[in-house]
Amino acid sequence: MKIAVLEQDRSQAELICQVLTAAGHTCQPFDSAKECLAQLRKENADMLVMDWNVPDMEGAEILRRAKEKMASNAPMIFLVGNNAEDDIIAGVTAGADDYLVKPLRRGELVARVSALLRRAYPSQNSAEQLQFGPFTFETRPGRLLKDGSIIDVTQKEFSLALLFFRNIGRPLSRAYIHESVWVRDTDVPSRTMDTHVSRVRNKLSLRPENGFRLVPVYSYGYRLEKLGA
Repeated sequence: MKIAVLEQDRSQAELICQVLTAAGHTCQPFDSAKECLAQLRKENADMLVMDWNVPDMEGAEILRRAKEKMASNAPMIFLVGNNAEDDIIAGVTAGADDYLVKPLRRGELVARVSALLRRAYPSQNSAEQLQFGPFTFETRPGRLLKDGSIIDVTQKEFSLALLFFRNIGRPLSRAYIHESVWVRDTDVPSRTMDTHVSRVRNKLSLRPENGFRLVPVYSYGYRLEKLGA
């Protein structure tokens, strides 16, 4: 699932995205509420994980605006510090689905997020397999098959391919791809991403004659297109 993470503390945001990416999700971190809401207007997310206290907007207002932009069933979970009973009451009253107290515990984060996603999207979480035409992504082992045959891909290639297929027809910026696939690596050379995209294209045979096309978007990023009917 695609999760938007609003957290002004960069190290905390990286930790959250690292944990959720390892659990099979795609994360997009934001350090300001305005940036997060602007992106949610353009690009859907399945869930919002947000720090209750960010400097540019009150938590209740963030929740209200996010609900206007996201699907009605999209769950929202907020993060608070210790001894923040007033914030917890305010967040629950504002319509959040759950909360977590910092410092975060990895296991609890995954368990709470997974429970909310299962409840919100029962049909998509009933199995560990995602099907896109001839391609099957088995998210837990990180295995990729085409017409039942295993394709030899690295974990990064698996994550990159799944990101493209989850966003068929949608242009993805280089920054978004970097944040989703190379969460812990802050300095990734441009050629590294291009090399991985090329490998995904070749290993999965994403060419027009096979019904798909993985193309660069000039000065922006990449887009996977599904061709034909």
